[in-house]
Amino acid sequence: MLAKRLSSFFKLSPKPQISTSMKKVDEETGKYYGRKAVSFVLITITGGVALSALDDLAIYHGCSSKAMEKVSKNQAIIDSIGEPIVKGPWYNASLAVAHERRSVSCSFPVSGPQGNGVLQLKAVRNGDDTWSSFFLPRDWDILIMDALLHIPENEKHRTLRINLADKPLSCTACTDSTPHPSENSKAKLSANQ
Repeated sequence: MLAKRLSSFFKLSPKPQISTSMKKVDEETGKYYGRKAVSFVLITITGGVALSALDDLAIYHGCSSKAMEKVSKNQAIIDSIGEPIVKGPWYNASLAVAHERRSVSCSFPVSGPQGNGVLQLKAVRNGDDTWSSFFLPRDWDILIMDALLHIPENEKHRTLRINLADKPLSCTACTDSTPHPSENSKAKLSANQ
């Protein structure tokens, strides 16, 4: 059915019947081509939005699956909210992509029999950008991942933050005090004056 609609869309029907007035024929032809152009633009925009949404869903699925693998192996989370740990629905997640879809920031709900929480992660993608990579699963490296867990206990409620990064990020002190290139050019300008 879709093929019939697309083929009828691209077929040009015969021009309207010749009338006594050439002006009327030209107006009808102009309206006909105008409607075809508007239809083409609307179909193109709708297709682009649909492909973008599918790509975002694939990115979310890839990142969240890798995160859930790490969560299912983390004993601190298992002790806190219990097993099995279940990923929440995709429509409760948030996703932000950047750098030509090579960097992602994502958060999604998780739950267990003893509590629930939110996983927050930042990841980068490895690999090349080819048309075939659109259809293949992408390899994501999780840089930062935290679990914010809410655990109800009797009348008290506890909230825990658990860092799940493989290698915690560290900051080293800068010992080299060379000026930035822009500072060098400012120093040269002031010396020349």
